[in-house]
Amino acid sequence: MRKPRLTERPFLFVLPALGLMVAVAFYPLASTVWLSFYDELPIFGISRFVGLSHYAELWHDPRFWHSLSNTLYFSALSVTLEVILGLCAALLLQQVFPARGLVRALVLIPWFIPTVVAARLWEWIYNPQLGVLNFLLRESGLSADGFNWLGQPSLALHAAILADVWKTTPFAALLILAGLETIPLDLYRAARVDGAGPGQAFWHITLPLLMPVLGITFLFRTLDAMRVFDIVYVLTGGGPANTTETLSIYAYRLSFQTLQFGYGAAVAVMIFALVLGVSLLSLSALRRLGIRF
Repeated sequence: MRKPRLTERPFLFVLPALGLMVAVAFYPLASTVWLSFYDELPIFGISRFVGLSHYAELWHDPRFWHSLSNTLYFSALSVTLEVILGLCAALLLQQVFPARGLVRALVLIPWFIPTVVAARLWEWIYNPQLGVLNFLLRESGLSADGFNWLGQPSLALHAAILADVWKTTPFAALLILAGLETIPLDLYRAARVDGAGPGQAFWHITLPLLMPVLGITFLFRTLDAMRVFDIVYVLTGGGPANTTETLSIYAYRLSFQTLQFGYGAAVAVMIFALVLGVSLLSLSALRRLGIRF
């Protein structure tokens, strides 16, 4: 056999990883796109090519647009809160205090908890009769009867956002803390010599140098939030009256509850297109700001 050239050897080392990516990522994606062009009802033996009719139907589907708006609202609010709270937590964790290592480990506990377990925990907290949240409201006199956090349409989505913020803020704090550790301390010493206070040092040193890390954190969390399924599904199941239904929950219901596999695949493809579009736009915006990865 011909001996590989020097320029070919790197590609040979990449081939196993590339094959794995094709098996676990590209093949399912291609299968989903292909399925979206068909009407599939295996229970009745129906498999009919319909072309782009599913995508045309999505354009006139009010439930699709409602789930899309829920997804965008959930992503925007939760990610913004997570990045802000993560920055505050990282600034606190960077300070020197007793048992700092233990506190850093404890802060990460919500992120380590499986999402379904965390959702069940918050479901108990939100319980109208036995939940600790309503108990505190009643004991403090802020509300005599409490609230139906997961059963009231105006509160349910925000309750899910709060649970998601609690769950994933430690991830944002961990990334931002890693960025803080890379900022040279000499810059702060020089700023103090020049008479700059803590606020000026934050705005003119910390924040500008953290922008690449903040951009990565915002991008990672946005892409993850747009695919949100488990925490909302466990808490509300998409209810009440579909007010918390996201795109992922809608795709799941279409495919596995009403058995509209082709139409559900079309919704899944739209989720992929949305995530891909947001990632490309985010990277382009960050490059315009001079942030490169």
